[in-house]
Amino acid sequence: MARRTICFTKMEGLGNDYIYIDVSRFPIDNPSELSIRLSDRHTGIGGDGIILIGPSTKGDFSMRIFNADGSEGLMCGNGARCVGKYLYDKGLTNKTRIRLETLSGIKTLKLDIEHKLVQRVSVEMGSYSLTDAPEEVVSRGRSFQGTGVSVGNPHYVIFTDDADTLDLAAYGPEIECNPAFPDRTNVEFAKVIAPGALRMRVWERGSGITMACGTGACATAAAALTKGLAGTKCEIIMDGGSLVIECEPTARKITMTGPAVTVFEGSVEI
Repeated sequence: MARRTICFTKMEGLGNDYIYIDVSRFPIDNPSELSIRLSDRHTGIGGDGIILIGPSTKGDFSMRIFNADGSEGLMCGNGARCVGKYLYDKGLTNKTRIRLETLSGIKTLKLDIEHKLVQRVSVEMGSYSLTDAPEEVVSRGRSFQGTGVSVGNPHYVIFTDDADTLDLAAYGPEIECNPAFPDRTNVEFAKVIAPGALRMRVWERGSGITMACGTGACATAAAALTKGLAGTKCEIIMDGGSLVIECEPTARKITMTGPAVTVFEGSVEI
């Protein structure tokens, strides 16, 4: 098959970095394979995966997420914010409220514009739900108490005093692939550091340790609200920065607000 050149934009939301491709201009036939190749930080562009931006019959635009291991993700909050910035900054829409189709449903993006560019995006993430995940899992001989939360993708939120220092690379992959999670799970380790503020680190399903996870922040806020550790609005502080998460407990709706940044643009032969 003849090789061809495509254009891409590298973007990040709190250090959660993806490679963004407009498939209306550059169709991709092998997204899983391409994500593995391009995500490699030594031989590729480097990133947590690729995000494909395309048309939608259900919303204004669509996005598909492929993790660094080639698996397809259902939803990425940090990625959704960057998609909003991509669409507006490149003149693909003049809307400041965008309905984005994802595998976990339509998400509404509200764009905060400064100097004709998007600086921050609020994402109406939809409903969260508690899952029937086990209350306890064991990894490397250590017992962890956790809460299963779905925000369109699965999360297991563990509150622990050593969230800042525990070895994510040791415990994360074992819990992700625990038989209790047949589809695997994202894993968050969190602790309360002040009223309305939670510290969280994440092991992402399919990507490993990342600087931040938007859906993980939402799941952590929902779990904290459920356990009485936080109120309906809180700041989730991750390695890459902070997100503000608002939970509406009656309808179990979540809104996430945070930054989106363009890192660089380029082209690559595939």
